[in-house]
This record gives sequence, C-alpha cells and structure tokens, in this order.
Amino acid sequence: MAKANVDFSAIDREKLPKHVAIIMDGNGRWAKKRMMPRSFGHRAGMERVKDIVRMSSDIGISALTLYAFSTENWKRPKEEVGVLMSLLIEYLRRELGELLKEGVRFRFVGMRDRLPAEVQSILDEAMESTKDNTGMDLCVLVNYGSRAEIVEAARLAAEEYAAGKISEVNAEEFEKHLMTAGLPDPDFVIRTSGEQRISNLLLYQIAYAELYFTDVAWPDFDEKEYLAALQQFAGRNRRFGDIK
Repeated sequence: MAKANVDFSAIDREKLPKHVAIIMDGNGRWAKKRMMPRSFGHRAGMERVKDIVRMSSDIGISALTLYAFSTENWKRPKEEVGVLMSLLIEYLRRELGELLKEGVRFRFVGMRDRLPAEVQSILDEAMESTKDNTGMDLCVLVNYGSRAEIVEAARLAAEEYAAGKISEVNAEEFEKHLMTAGLPDPDFVIRTSGEQRISNLLLYQIAYAELYFTDVAWPDFDEKEYLAALQQFAGRNRRFGDIK
C-alpha cells in the first residue's frame, strides 16, 4: 500500500483511538445522485476502503473494523447482494499481497452460514495468510449482527457454567465468546452518509465508544475527512463516568 497522501503533523498520535469501527454507508445514494446504478457506488466504496485501510495503518491505529455486510442486508435484491459478495472477493484477492507486505492482520467477524463457498474460501485464505502479522488488525464484518452475537455468547457461557467448566458467568468469561475476543473494544465509531444510528454494530463492545456522524457518503470519505474525524476524537474529553 502506498503511503497515505495526508499530513499527520496536525494531530497528536498519543490521542488517537486504538480501535476505529466504521459503518460504511451511502454507496447507493452516492451513485443515485450521479444517475448511476448502485453497483457503481459499491465499487467506488471498495476503492475508498483501500485509502482508509492504508491511512489507518500508516497513522498507527491498532485495529480497524469495517461493517461490510449485516445480517439484515440479505433483504436487499439478490443482484445487489451478489455484487457486494463479488467485490469482497475482488478486494481480498487484489489487496492480500499489500496487506501481507504492510504487516496487516486480517480478521473475519460474522456468521459463516449463508455466505457463498467462494467468499468463505477467500476469507479463510486472508486470515491464514496474515495470521502471523504484527501490524494493524483489519476486521471485516460480513453477515454480522450484534444481537445474534450476544445471544450466542451468552448461550456458550451458560453451557460452560452448566458443565462445570467455569465457576460463574461474568464479563470476562462472557467476552471470551464474542466474535471479537482478543481485540480491544472500539473506542471510536464513524458512520458516513448522514444516518445517526448504530445498526446492530458491536453493541456490547462499543459501550464507551465515541460516536461520529458525518453527512459525507462513504465513497467521498477520503483521507482528509478521516483526519478531521480523528482530530475531533483527539479533542474529546473521555471521562468514563468520572468527573476528570
């Protein structure tokens, strides 16, 4: 990945978030404004992913989570779902070499059922190929829904308790069964394109995250827009219930 084309000197890297989660919204509306099909917007959005991944790695973000496809997105037309799955395959095939070179560790978060075999295969390949990397964690949420994740984690923890494998179901034991186990919780959530909701994204994990909503559609959320968001995060006073 080429270095990000943006000046980082204006931001204190000590005040950057450790884990950024992004709801990449607005591809379809972006395309509609240009009188183009939604697939045109999704492809533009995929190109934007490259820039944001590169900049996150360059600036020192520890983990970047991208909400690519929710469990609710299956309601979309079959043709559009097919385009989204094809773009995911294309992105990973094209960028895997760069992720390896930059030391990025890829992680799939979601449910494998319903995903096409080819998608499962490329996700497995990306995770296996990058598992020993020590740079930024790139987490892509595909066929993901937080409520389902929480229910499943609770079920698994309860099963362990019933079997006598653990003495109590506490936060530590519960969190071991979340799909994001081993990652720091997101401390900054960005949503593009004007909507101001979380849409079933990592509901447990983002309990204390800072939220940032922008009217800019995802294909236009370039490095300067990202830097502006990070600067706003750096200027916030995070108290976690304290009065400091």
